[in-house]
Amino acid sequence: MPPSPSGSFLILHGWQNHRPDGHWQRWLAGELTARGHRVAYPQLPDPDRPDLETWLDRLHTHLADEPDTVVCHSLAVVLWLHAAARGGVSADRVLLVAPPSPEVLTGNEEVAGFAEPLATAAQLAAAAGTTRLVAGDDDPYCAGGAAERYGKPLGLDTDVVPGGGHLSLHEGYGAWPSVLDWCLDPSVRMTTKP
Repeated sequence: MPPSPSGSFLILHGWQNHRPDGHWQRWLAGELTARGHRVAYPQLPDPDRPDLETWLDRLHTHLADEPDTVVCHSLAVVLWLHAAARGGVSADRVLLVAPPSPEVLTGNEEVAGFAEPLATAAQLAAAAGTTRLVAGDDDPYCAGGAAERYGKPLGLDTDVVPGGGHLSLHEGYGAWPSVLDWCLDPSVRMTTKP
């Protein structure tokens, strides 16, 4: 495998995620750190009842360290979309993993403030050199599928994982070799389960 094109990573979790042991994001942070990369994997404030403005402030704080690559899961995907819509964020590469649908957001009081507005294709292109979307074809948090709901309208390079669900620990996403491989080589496709 070729050497990583990016040496610094920001990994952002989603709603109700307290960065548990065994989750693929914690595993990824450890694997990248062990390879000598600079990695930030912060606990975002109040993950059970997150506030959009507070999370945006925290995102900007971490982006001040100029990570090359940002990896977002679930609600953090929507966080990135809001940040891109507002402008002033940038990264070389962004990986958007398993975004929830707007209906899920508006249907849950704790995260309803994240629902609108979201970025356009042009705003996403301005925020990162490369953006990849990866999602399960059966994600219960994104009826209709993330490829249809986000990938096509936003013109995103998209990987669909058959039977991947929400790509979380519950579906077996602890060690996830293909996400590590993508971090080290962005040409890698992520279409199979661990």
